[in-house]
Amino acid sequence: MSNPLDVKRLADRYLAQWNEPDPETRSALVRELWTSDAVHVLVDPPQEIRDAAAALAVPAPPLEVHGHDALDARVTRAYEMFVAAGEHVFEIAGEPSVLLAGVIGIRWSMVTTGGRETVGGGFDVLSVDDDGRVRTDHQFIGAT
Repeated sequence: MSNPLDVKRLADRYLAQWNEPDPETRSALVRELWTSDAVHVLVDPPQEIRDAAAALAVPAPPLEVHGHDALDARVTRAYEMFVAAGEHVFEIAGEPSVLLAGVIGIRWSMVTTGGRETVGGGFDVLSVDDDGRVRTDHQFIGAT
């Protein structure tokens, strides 16, 4: 990497995009944080998707988005679903860690804004390029 990777800063910026209320700022964060051909993978899709796949005798596939526009839509939708109403926010849960060279693990929680009660969370495995931008993100919801 051209500069030593600041894992804490990367984790903070990663979580900031999911909590950002301003659409233009959120979109700029996505474009700064991710490579143009980045892939975000929801490894364990929601139960209703797994149920629908099982009804077709098909294993539940991971869900993927590719590139800045799709990532912007994904982050925006998560913001609208979980943060916009003002009841929840995403936070880092524990110290981010270097799993391998260029591979970072971030544990996060969704907490209530009033009492800081954890109501959800997960673990993301990010691979980053030489400039510290995210190339791939494998997100494991519920892995707290």
